[in-house]
Amino acid sequence: MKPRPLLFAAAIMIAPMAALAPQAAAEPPVYTDLFSGVAVQGYDPVAYFREGKPVKGERAFTASYNGATFRFASAANRDVFLAAPETYAPQYGGYCAWAVSQGYHAKGDARFWKIIDGKLYLNYSAAVQKKWEADIPGFIARADTNWPALNE
Repeated sequence: MKPRPLLFAAAIMIAPMAALAPQAAAEPPVYTDLFSGVAVQGYDPVAYFREGKPVKGERAFTASYNGATFRFASAANRDVFLAAPETYAPQYGGYCAWAVSQGYHAKGDARFWKIIDGKLYLNYSAAVQKKWEADIPGFIARADTNWPALNE
């Protein structure tokens, strides 16, 4: 085999591996529905703050953030989110706050939520939320410590 074809063959074999290499300063993952890529199960993250309850977002009002699609109940809520997405996006990418405190990922369910110190947290279920509520500050501190390592 001549040197050029050999180099070409090596490049073809290495290229897919390079695409799998970790990216520097990658954004942490956002939990999304498997096929749609929609975060917070399609609920409007701004509505938790403005209306104090989960409100389904509309397909007509969307925004992308950290590789996920967020839906909103109105254009106004979408615009508020776009101005400060880190304020309204759920903590830990929408994964269950209690699970992250225990050192693993589990989906967050938009129906089981709390706003603590101006931040939105989701839990996996009512039973898990009850565990989390037993020591919210402690679980948040542990989750804050665990979160970076869970995304390496």
